[in-house]
Amino acid sequence: MANRVFFSFDYEDVRDFRANVVRNHWVTKEGRDDAAYFDASIWEEARTKGDLALKRLINSSLEGTTATCVLIGSSTYSRRWVKYEILKSIERGNGVFGVHINSIIDRYRATKTLGRNPFAFLGVQFSQDGTKAHPTEQNNSQWTWYNDLEPFSIAKAPQAKIGKHYPLTEFYQVYDWVTQDGYSNFAGWLERSLPS
Repeated sequence: MANRVFFSFDYEDVRDFRANVVRNHWVTKEGRDDAAYFDASIWEEARTKGDLALKRLINSSLEGTTATCVLIGSSTYSRRWVKYEILKSIERGNGVFGVHINSIIDRYRATKTLGRNPFAFLGVQFSQDGTKAHPTEQNNSQWTWYNDLEPFSIAKAPQAKIGKHYPLTEFYQVYDWVTQDGYSNFAGWLERSLPS
């Protein structure tokens, strides 16, 4: 079965064309299914209808996907709806991984320093019986409960992790599109992200 990827990103990176480099590359590859993402007009329309409409849009776009690729630009880590997309992807069992895109040359022929890793600002607290994960986020260097998503059921946390809190960096890989040759290696990154 072909993998269908949901791309999570900050729309500023679309304006700079960096996000499009990765998204469009996937469209040209053999053995892949359509990428899941919505254009800015659909996003803007949902925003005018409120938070619930945005959650429904994201949830429906994640349906049928096997993996979520977070395209990491300068401000991705702080975007409310990117956080929701990441945590909702984890809840539904998608493979999740990140790709730094600031090293891609933009429309002005410039690059930027790498953005912060969003997985360092999100986490999970495993329940005492290891069957639930409570999402968390980092606010002003403090871990707090994440309010846009309720705790969710998981298969079973490893015994050593039960009852403990972990940032998502403990579980999810991040790559660099340019220095790690994303054009050639994206499919491998995707495969490694999928649950075994």
